[in-house]
Amino acid sequence: MREDEAALPEAALIDDAPATPTPPVDEPKDLGFGSVVGGANERRLIERDGSFTARRDGFPLFSYRNLYHAMLSMSVPRFLLSATGMYLGMNALFAWLFLLCGPDSLAGMSAESMGGRFLRAFFFSVETFATIGYGNIYPVGPMANWVMTIESIISIYAIALLTGLIFARFARPTAALLFSDVAVIAPYHGKAGFMFRITNARNNQLMELEAKVQFSYFDGKGRRFAQLKLERTKVIFFPLSWTIVHPIDETSPMFALEHDDLVRTDAEFLILISGIDETFAQAVHARSSYKPEEILVGKKFASMYNPVSPDGTNSIDVSRLSDVEDAPLGDEDNMRHTQTLRHTGLFTGFAAPRTNDRTKRR
Repeated sequence: MREDEAALPEAALIDDAPATPTPPVDEPKDLGFGSVVGGANERRLIERDGSFTARRDGFPLFSYRNLYHAMLSMSVPRFLLSATGMYLGMNALFAWLFLLCGPDSLAGMSAESMGGRFLRAFFFSVETFATIGYGNIYPVGPMANWVMTIESIISIYAIALLTGLIFARFARPTAALLFSDVAVIAPYHGKAGFMFRITNARNNQLMELEAKVQFSYFDGKGRRFAQLKLERTKVIFFPLSWTIVHPIDETSPMFALEHDDLVRTDAEFLILISGIDETFAQAVHARSSYKPEEILVGKKFASMYNPVSPDGTNSIDVSRLSDVEDAPLGDEDNMRHTQTLRHTGLFTGFAAPRTNDRTKRR
């Protein structure tokens, strides 16, 4: 030992010693659901439309389920029904307030000609709320005019909020992807592959589309999650369709599993698709899932391609997104035809028919 090392305290020598490497700890892969959620015979974690089945309870009414976010997230029919109901309800409330002002608070057309005092007050409220002002009915007295004033102020805020809600709903970019009704386990590269198919349900274009598929199953103690390795996780362009494939090889968590094993373990395949909406230049995403009863073994997706048009344009028939045909896993011919599976879903044996008139192509 050198003299300078001897002069150092023992603690310094210990600190300078190389630390024993700590083995890496696998990050939990429960996706945020937790291993307790989704036990055997419980509801699926994600519905086919992408909505989550789990919910949070115990919040105060106006801190969680606030009206604005509820109106943004509900379906279009429910939104229109709710907005119409609130509009009619507010006018009915002010009609009742006009009636409380007395029988002579409204003048003009008689109550009998409009179906009664309440309907006359209701229709006057609608005119006030929407600033129509036909002039056939008008308020009389200070109380009725005060009610009319209050309603006119509230109507300004209400119409502004409703306009903002409608604009926010239609201006917010969302992905409208169509998922095949079923997934299949079909021959792939001499073995098998888990596959499903997607296409864009709108005329807009999606770019940089990325797919993630999680295999979830119940092992008797809790729900386990494993991310499936895909044939390809990303496509730059998405003009037609995409058949997403997980090769079932020795490294796959699905290796050697039968369909009965998927049923017994209450398996679920959780899917997240994300991309960029070209119209809005913003990120969008879509979710879905498949359960064992929605998975077909020994089937493959049928071709979606239409015959090539005379000008050389390729097209697909979206109505055939979920069409399948037999593909026994042990059939060598099926193995050969799925050797060259590509992200568009075009198999070797399924090339789109082409016209013989080459002179029309430009």
